[in-house]
Amino acid sequence: MATIRKTITLTDQQDQWIKTRIAAGGFTNDSEYIRDLVRRDQEQNAQFLALKQAIQEGLESGVSNKTVGEIWEEAEQRSKNKRG
Repeated sequence: MATIRKTITLTDQQDQWIKTRIAAGGFTNDSEYIRDLVRRDQEQNAQFLALKQAIQEGLESGVSNKTVGEIWEEAEQRSKNKRG
């Protein structure tokens, strides 16, 4: 994947935080840390959109005749199926 050089402005506190994270051994440089933050933000956004879609589907499905227990069991089964 191609990379693009960007210039960003940080506060001294933010710069020190990044340096601390690098020193802790989790990252080798500033760019690696920033890329990790972007990846995590992308993942979080994808999860949010999936949740938003599930809520919308629930609203559109109308009132159910199922008990809370039945709904809960179905949700657990769906979750297990998604995990593999």
